[in-house]
Amino acid sequence: MSFTTDTDALAERVRPHATAALRIVAALLFTCHGASSLFNVLGGAHGGGSVPVGQWPGWWAALIQLVGGALVLLGLGTSPATLLCSGSMAYAYFTVHQELALWPIENGGELSVLFCWIFLAIAVTGPGSLALDRLLGRAPQPALAR
Repeated sequence: MSFTTDTDALAERVRPHATAALRIVAALLFTCHGASSLFNVLGGAHGGGSVPVGQWPGWWAALIQLVGGALVLLGLGTSPATLLCSGSMAYAYFTVHQELALWPIENGGELSVLFCWIFLAIAVTGPGSLALDRLLGRAPQPALAR
């Protein structure tokens, strides 16, 4: 056995757990963003206060963050939830941040970009281990494994 074969085998064993860890951590942070904006907890929206109910797009984005983030965190309805969360962050980036400057580091859009791509990656690769979808027998095969 070679070093490459050993590391490939290890990577295959660890992959579902690493994917789950990424999903859980990203979704927890995403859910916290939604909770802070909706309920004025954890510092509130933009450092204080909450988003007025029904305000477009802030309140709706916060609702997607809270509900979508919780679903992704639990691994329940992961594919549609991650696509919705990813799309909402793409929308946030292009409507709020991108007009300020070209690069995310210049326009404050790093979190929007990271959440967008992380959720899109999870939608493509599957939820990993520790997902309610798997427990319920509803987790799809990762698109790349087919």
